[in-house]
Amino acid sequence: MRATVDFLLNDWLVVESLLDRECFAEHSMETFGSVLDMCERLAAAEFAPHNRLVDTQEPHFANGRVVLPRETHVAVARYVESGMLAATQEEAAGGMCLPFVIEMAANAFFCKASIGISNYATLTTANANLLMVHGTEAQKRVFAANQLSGRWFGTMCISEPQAGSSLSDIATRAVPDGEEFMSDALGPRYCLTGNKMWISGGDHELTENIVHLVLAKIPGADGKPVPGTRGISLFIVPKKRVDAEGCLTGESNDVSLAGLNHKLGHRGTTNCLLNFGEQGGATGYRVGAPGEGLKYMFHMMNEARIRVGMGATVLGVAGYEASVDYARTRVQGRRAAAAGKDATALPVAIIEHADVRRMLLAQKAYSEGSLALQLYCARLVDEQHTASRRQADEAGLLLELLTPIAKSWPSEWCLEANSLAIQVHGGYGYTRDFAVEQHWRDNRLNMIHEGTHGVQGIDLLGRKVHLDDGAALRLLAARISETVRHAAALDGLSEYASQLDLAVAALEHATHASRVGVSAEESLSNAVPYLQGFGHVVLAWLWLDIATRLHVRTDAFAAGKQFAMRYFFAHELPKVKAWLDVVAARDMTTLLVPADCF
Repeated sequence: MRATVDFLLNDWLVVESLLDRECFAEHSMETFGSVLDMCERLAAAEFAPHNRLVDTQEPHFANGRVVLPRETHVAVARYVESGMLAATQEEAAGGMCLPFVIEMAANAFFCKASIGISNYATLTTANANLLMVHGTEAQKRVFAANQLSGRWFGTMCISEPQAGSSLSDIATRAVPDGEEFMSDALGPRYCLTGNKMWISGGDHELTENIVHLVLAKIPGADGKPVPGTRGISLFIVPKKRVDAEGCLTGESNDVSLAGLNHKLGHRGTTNCLLNFGEQGGATGYRVGAPGEGLKYMFHMMNEARIRVGMGATVLGVAGYEASVDYARTRVQGRRAAAAGKDATALPVAIIEHADVRRMLLAQKAYSEGSLALQLYCARLVDEQHTASRRQADEAGLLLELLTPIAKSWPSEWCLEANSLAIQVHGGYGYTRDFAVEQHWRDNRLNMIHEGTHGVQGIDLLGRKVHLDDGAALRLLAARISETVRHAAALDGLSEYASQLDLAVAALEHATHASRVGVSAEESLSNAVPYLQGFGHVVLAWLWLDIATRLHVRTDAFAAGKQFAMRYFFAHELPKVKAWLDVVAARDMTTLLVPADCF
């Protein structure tokens, strides 16, 4: 993976140009490389050796506490010591002032080594990043700083047992806590009661405290929660109470573990049902203005969606690398030309069989294409925060548009890569003797959390492609056109440029046709096929753009990327027509089928 990461960062995304930005001026390409080296080594030494162990020794509740393997405690402590929790923050906040794209690439090694262990840190960083943007100075000093240092860890508490993705239906309540609630040094103080479900990292003893970011509704003048998402506010609710200086008071904050969920994958990460306020009310401090909680939480959710995409990506990479190793060493069968003709012909490694190479190429195209997508989106984050006004605005538009793809595409197609990895291993792949079955189980969650495909599709087709009267989609089409023009002028790439050009035209037609003469419900009934077609167009663009950068190279590394691009255009891009035809035709089959037909 490292060679591909280095190519994407240095030759494709040209991260060296970021050194011209004032905020990154103290760095060099050497320091970027050193961070990647450190994380690659630490992940290999402290995370990877325990990935199977934390999968088999699931978190459990004993003697009033959640028990995790000792190895999880050690690995997390080593990660905290690395300083990566605050990597993108300024030095005054204990950070390294790293570009987000470098931090994402570096943390990919930990996710690949053990996503079950790495989740704790991922959630903590995202929690602290939200507070550094939207919190008060006191909230930054107490809650964000203690997470960035690793003294405390953090979570996001959104879903509830009765309301998964339907956030307007959350029932957790937040009531002003006494007459002096507005004067609390840590922000307006509230008393929270309710239940939250599926909370990753919701309880553990890895750190002395856990900072929960909780969505809840403040009752209106009639004492009832405001309907819909308008009434949702965001609250900081620590597991243990703290004072204005960040010292633990020794009191529980009425946040209790109601149960641990037993999962298919990600078993190294606790996943909890939490009860707030069973003993009278959990103290929470409001972040920002009342009723704006969902807007603030999306800061964390959008970052989490890109990180979910990266997690799915590197699990795909891990399965692909295991498949290549197995296929090179597993000897079975004979070449098709020799089979049945020469009984004395020696068996060959299975990598010599065309169908095995098909499965390897598919995995390579999915996982390495996804890696390009995630790093491209991370680079957009850096552009949004550090580039000129025009470039920053364009980066923000593209990031809004591509975030549903960055989350959903890897979670579907790198899962398919993991399925193919099992297939390459044959019957052995279906056993726990090889890692590929765990890769598949760990990856299966990524299609669900941080918004299912249905949620991402509705977000994309219902909102993102129509932002600013379609400005984001026009900008993406213009970027793709630049690649098409470049590729069309290069020997061997012009036919692929033509194919991509036709796919973009089909996407634009489907986008327009989906809204003509139909209701919103009818339009969005085919949101997932639209999402899938859109994603494949984006990945085809990235692969073609990568191919233009490798056009003059003749080494095996470049040839591998070029064959992956050829595979994607021959085997995957044709699927776009089938998906987008359904959208353009405004097919209503799924909307019209009566429930009693099932």
